[in-house]
Amino acid sequence: MPVMEAMHQRLSINDIDPDAYKAVLGLEKYVHAGGLDEGLLALVKSRASQINHCAWCLDMHLAEAREAGIEQRKLDVLAAWREAGDMFSPQERAALAFAEQVTLISVDGVSDAVWSDVREVFDEKQTVTLLMAIAAINVWNRMNVTVRTSLPSQPGGW
Repeated sequence: MPVMEAMHQRLSINDIDPDAYKAVLGLEKYVHAGGLDEGLLALVKSRASQINHCAWCLDMHLAEAREAGIEQRKLDVLAAWREAGDMFSPQERAALAFAEQVTLISVDGVSDAVWSDVREVFDEKQTVTLLMAIAAINVWNRMNVTVRTSLPSQPGGW
């Protein structure tokens, strides 16, 4: 097993160039104006952040999920949502499968089955918003993981 090097923040993107954050925030504003449920968005962002190992984003989006009324038990089993029976709604299940495949797009792309499940429970506009939400969280994850953005000292300190 490789030895983990000490984790320290490499740099602060926002401190060096706030316009870099503003560019991604524009996409984030689009997503939140798209009419999807905030709890659903938080679940999707949390699942992608689990896959990408982004602690900073997990800290933020799991807190947002709780604020949106997602029960703690659902958050506790999010990484194993497929095995959680009917705890997740058909819409949540479709969105989570879509988030996983888009996040891991280089593995097998997005299957026709997952696409079909998404289109059964989301209209075209909602599908675009969902795709943009997944794209946005993947950008945030890649930025934060690459520069090793430090967790805030207190929850909510993002």
